[in-house]
Amino acid sequence: MTSTLHLSTPFGERSQHMVICGDDGLAHRLAVTLDAVCGEAVTVVLPSRREGHAPEIAVLHRDPQSPVELLVAARPDEQTLRAAGVERAAALALAYRDDQVNVTAALLARTLNPAIRLVIRMYNRERGEHLERLLDRAVSALGRTDDTALDMSTTVLSDTDTAVPELVAAAAVGQGDPLQVEGQVFRGVVRPARTPPQSADLATLAVLSGAHQDDPASEDSPETPGEEGTQLLPDTATSYHRQFTHGRLMLEEVTHHHPPEAPTRDRRGYGAWLRDRLAHLPWKVFLSHEILAVFGALAAIVLVLAAATALAEPGPLWKSVYLPLLDIFTMGDPATDESPARRVLQLIAGFVGLAVLPLVVAATMNATEAFRKASVGHPPAEDLRDHIVLVGLGKVGTRVLAQLRTTAHQVVVIERDPHARGVALARELGVPLLLEDAGAPGVLDRARIRQSKSLLVLTRDDGENLDIVMAAREGNPQVRVVMRLHDDDFAATVSRTMRASYPDATTRSRSVSALAALPFAAAMMGRHVLGIMPVERGSLLFTTVDVAGHPELEGHSVHQAFRENEWRVLAVGSAAETGSPGPTDTLGSLRLDRPGFDWRPSHGRILRAGDRVVVVSTRRGLDFLMTGVQPHPADPRA
Repeated sequence: MTSTLHLSTPFGERSQHMVICGDDGLAHRLAVTLDAVCGEAVTVVLPSRREGHAPEIAVLHRDPQSPVELLVAARPDEQTLRAAGVERAAALALAYRDDQVNVTAALLARTLNPAIRLVIRMYNRERGEHLERLLDRAVSALGRTDDTALDMSTTVLSDTDTAVPELVAAAAVGQGDPLQVEGQVFRGVVRPARTPPQSADLATLAVLSGAHQDDPASEDSPETPGEEGTQLLPDTATSYHRQFTHGRLMLEEVTHHHPPEAPTRDRRGYGAWLRDRLAHLPWKVFLSHEILAVFGALAAIVLVLAAATALAEPGPLWKSVYLPLLDIFTMGDPATDESPARRVLQLIAGFVGLAVLPLVVAATMNATEAFRKASVGHPPAEDLRDHIVLVGLGKVGTRVLAQLRTTAHQVVVIERDPHARGVALARELGVPLLLEDAGAPGVLDRARIRQSKSLLVLTRDDGENLDIVMAAREGNPQVRVVMRLHDDDFAATVSRTMRASYPDATTRSRSVSALAALPFAAAMMGRHVLGIMPVERGSLLFTTVDVAGHPELEGHSVHQAFRENEWRVLAVGSAAETGSPGPTDTLGSLRLDRPGFDWRPSHGRILRAGDRVVVVSTRRGLDFLMTGVQPHPADPRA
């Protein structure tokens, strides 16, 4: 559930100072985001100046324009946290890779500063939920139960979960900064100058400083320097007049609010369904080289023994074949009363059976198992086109599949582990499923990669992901590729190389830390902050606000509530909610079963006390919404 901003007296004197503990890629990205994008003062606690990403973080500290401070300490003990200023800080991010270290530091920090916002990186989700409830009780014990106190409490995040919205947006529509609210995914997309509005556009977020050109650094944020500065949240007249000469950052709807539905039952009848199902079964596994070799050898042996039996004991042909088969399978009676030649042939057939039967059984079992695995899958239709191929149904892949099914895109899934957590969901949704290794020859072809428009590779192995992408590009050089990589530098190198090799195709390789930085930064700024969207040298923040008691909102229409270059109301919903607060929607919660906001409210709609709105604002605008203090005039283009 998303916590919501109320206009109320701050709980004590709040500092805007923020503390980050950690030295990996996430800590580095988070420091850059809070410093450059959000304009926050940051102290980074490093275990060492030389290990991990500490050298890159030290570069920020040496920059005279950057307020980033460094503190080197082996462990985040009480002395270290005090030295970092946790007692006066507004937020603390614990980004160590060890859950136990993060838990210990969180407990100490809550003791030192009960009002601090804690953002904790946890790999064990169940442990994180328990920790979140435990630490939030410290705020409740102070007698604070409103959302201001909740904004000071605990948010536990997994850096892999926070990547889901951007992965979905990149695979479905290409580049753009994603935002997820109530199960819906939106993105900020740059429209070049003279580009007409699109039906999915919801609002103009910014008029950029010049006609948009793709960023050569392969960043998804609209880095478009020009002679004129960027204007955030412009009025309608400015947006209209400058659209012919400047690029615009638009908020575009990517997914619609409806739960993924299982396919309807075929009305042609059971007979037609059975014929289609039998036609898709992998009967060819019983014609494999192994099966043909083993049973071919068995047939040859039977023919030789049958010929020998016919020569030793002349009789009907069927008997000459039948007797060796009984002997090979040890089903015949001992030939004690038969001729010596017959007894010798029976012994030979018995030894042959001992040697051949294990091979026959093994080959049959292998073919049966291959048939079973292949038959539980659901191959795509032969006329399927313009679909998304998703490789990997682990933790992230399962959430991406659920989110993709809320779009209008067809999905084909490849997963080699039949027991993976997302296989059951794929079957429930009726998604075409191939339970095979995506790197094996022919598997991508069976997923119709040549006819697809996007490939989303989400396995845990960086090398395997790269192998799959290169194989896919050989089959379809124009396919849009989005791959999940864990190493930040490796992701940047892969992206540059793939773009150089396939300049006409879209390649998105993102490390988990790069995708997680903005959601972690948003959580540090408060649970009411749904997301942060970089815009050239500034940023926009998406916030939920209760209308009740807010002088700038209550009683005003949506149009009247707009303040140029400060904030804009994007969506209107009901303030009624149930349940206890949890992580924000943007940070990975798939709220597919809850009614969403009205993202296209009429400009004349009056905002009332029972309403809740989603607001996009500048940093100055958010300060005013939080405190009710009129911000100082500033250049709207900054």
